[in-house]
Amino acid sequence: MDKIREKITTLTVTSKAAIEESKIVSFDKNSAEEHCFRVYDGESMGIEYIQGKCVEEDGYKKADENLSLKRPYKFTPETGSRHRDKTEKDYTDKELLDIARGALGYLREKHPDYIYTGSVSRRKVTDAMTNSLGLDYSNTDCAVTIEISFKHKDSKDICDGWFQIGQRTYEPGKFTDMADNYLTNFTKIVDLPEELIVQTQYYEYLGKFYEILNAENIALGTSLLSGKIGKKIFADDLTLMNNVSDKETWFSPFFDGEGVVNPGDVRVFVENGVLLSGFADKYTADKYGVPHTGNAGFSMTDIPCPGFLNLQIKRSEKTVKELLDGRLTVVPVIASGGGFNEKGDYVTPVQTALLCDGERILGRLPEFALKCNLFDIFGSSFIGVGSDDPVFNDKQILVRMEYSR
Repeated sequence: MDKIREKITTLTVTSKAAIEESKIVSFDKNSAEEHCFRVYDGESMGIEYIQGKCVEEDGYKKADENLSLKRPYKFTPETGSRHRDKTEKDYTDKELLDIARGALGYLREKHPDYIYTGSVSRRKVTDAMTNSLGLDYSNTDCAVTIEISFKHKDSKDICDGWFQIGQRTYEPGKFTDMADNYLTNFTKIVDLPEELIVQTQYYEYLGKFYEILNAENIALGTSLLSGKIGKKIFADDLTLMNNVSDKETWFSPFFDGEGVVNPGDVRVFVENGVLLSGFADKYTADKYGVPHTGNAGFSMTDIPCPGFLNLQIKRSEKTVKELLDGRLTVVPVIASGGGFNEKGDYVTPVQTALLCDGERILGRLPEFALKCNLFDIFGSSFIGVGSDDPVFNDKQILVRMEYSR
């Protein structure tokens, strides 16, 4: 066959105002450009990775020479054309600096008993993929993120807590509401509720799935999900998917590292508690006879392998408040030193946590330790993911857990 040429490019531009001791101390801007050139001959892939600006033909020439390394890849590259730009507002550096001054000014005026450290940044990322078969994809996203860690003036700790908000179009009211929610009752000490319901962004709890949902691990019998394909093992209302749709995605392209696009930009792995499949790239799917799910990672220096995932849980039709039905929640703020073990048991000490009614924070809790098991978190202990975004301005899980003081 004639050789096929393919290129992946990622361009990232970041501007950042750094905050220390409640003052803006610096403003930096940088850009990073990466290129992966690929040449296919029907059996192997030649690869050349280049950072910074480059001459395209030089990249392809090096990739063609690297075919001699015999990296096996027998799959035909994809075709198709699509361009997605989720930028709502592309802030200038001056506008970003004004946002930083406004946010910090609000904190200093309304909550003067705290010392603030953090950053206000604007990040714009464009991922593009083209090949000689006609594939032409690009995905652009841009957002402003404010990250604030805070320390009470009377505290002996380096940091008492932190919060973060990201928005494609910055709305000052959402930031100030979040700051007020975290800081107003932070010094008010309250007791742990008898029934402990954790309310938090679910990214940490989904982390274990990046290992156990790997189709190769499932096929080899090394995953906690091995032998469970087609079985109901999680809660009735738990649906877990790879979602790179326009609304639910931050900085993730709609295509994977092999140029594969899933219908509707979604691939479901768990539906109503039933495990449907693991995630696989073309090579893994072919090797183990499992479904190909469009989850090849963006390796810029080697052949594609599984790894491109943006896992999400289907939202409930109920709000967080409605799911709680009058119960209170615990919001972990600083929890370090734990995680999942090989059996799926989750244990972590919580250094800082807040008591919440689902929307408003009521006070700060004493230190404690959380424990649960993966199959309980997403099974019998799973309450749901609310339809709204209180506290975090983002999706969040409600789950019952055991705790020790």
